[in-house]
Parts: sequence; structure tokens; C-alpha cells
Amino acid sequence: MALLALCCLVAGVACGLLLFPGELSAALTGRSWLVLWLLMFSVGISVGMGKDVLRKVGAYRLRVLVLPLGITAASVAAGFLCGFLPGLSLAEKVCVTSGMGWYSLTGVMLTGLAGARAGAVGFLANLLRELLSFLTIPWIARRLDHYTAIAPAGATSEDTTLALLIRCTREEVVVLAVVNGVLCSAAVPFLIRFFYGILA
Repeated sequence: MALLALCCLVAGVACGLLLFPGELSAALTGRSWLVLWLLMFSVGISVGMGKDVLRKVGAYRLRVLVLPLGITAASVAAGFLCGFLPGLSLAEKVCVTSGMGWYSLTGVMLTGLAGARAGAVGFLANLLRELLSFLTIPWIARRLDHYTAIAPAGATSEDTTLALLIRCTREEVVVLAVVNGVLCSAAVPFLIRFFYGILA
């Protein structure tokens, strides 16, 4: 599954570079939200048809926050652990990891706060996290457990990595993945501003 996801990604990059004109590429990427909405609608149908899924997720109550809080804490901690590495300041490193995979927002925000170099690192590091999540989610779901498979996805578990999570986990976990993605995505802009404000 991981190999298939990687092949699809490479094929998409090749098509974007070699086959599609710029206008078509812009039109396709500008409408990508339609595909996401269709995917979310399909997930909703699947969850609605499985009555036990909603009951199980409802039983979690406040425990539904454990995943997003744990993923957020681990992402921020990674920035502090990278503090000894040269290049960026501690504030910039923590802001980079606080992006949790949302590379477009992280790159733009860090460019505005700390300049083009930090913005480029933020963009590339979070893009790499998303790409690595495509490779690691199937392995984690198979070898560890389905809940842990949400962790590498971070903020992307509600959109770009959702299809892979649907394929590799079960419906109950997919619902938690969407909740996790929404909460992590909502936290990203606040975390970046907060840590840059107190550490810069």
C-alpha cells in the first residue's frame, strides 16, 4: 500500500511537470476541495450506515482529545529537541514543527514572521512530514495499531492523508482522524504565533 501511494504521488508529480499545461494544473488544484468534500461525504455515508461506529465514538467523550493533544505536544517537543541543530533559531524550529504537516500555511506564516529562509524550511519540512506519512501510515496500521497511524498525519488527517487512513484503518478510527485533523489544523496558526512571540 505504501508503495502504491508513493507511485501515485510520483506519477502525479510527473504529470504536473511534463503533461499538464499551467492553466489546467491551476484549474485542477483550485478545485481540489471538491474531491475532499466528496471524500468526506463518502466517509459520512459509511459512518452513518454503521450505527455502532457513532456509538463507539460517542463513548470516547473527552478522550477524543487525547490524540490531537498528544500529536500537538509531540510536534512541539520535536522543535525543542532540534534546538541544538544549527541554521534556524529555536523559535523558528519550534514554529516549523508546530505546522504538523500543514506546509502551505506554515511556509506563508513563517515567511511573514521570520523571513524567506525560515518560510522555505517550514514549507519543506512539513511537506516532507506529509510525504513520510503516506509511507508510514500503512506500516504503522499493520504493525502497531490503527490509532497510532493517525500520528504521522498530524493536521492532514482530515484531508490529504484521509483516503489512506480510510484504506488502512477502520471507520471508528477514521472519525477520530477527522476530529484530530480539524483540531490540529485549528491549533497550527495559534501555535506558530505563540511560540514565535515568546521565543524569538
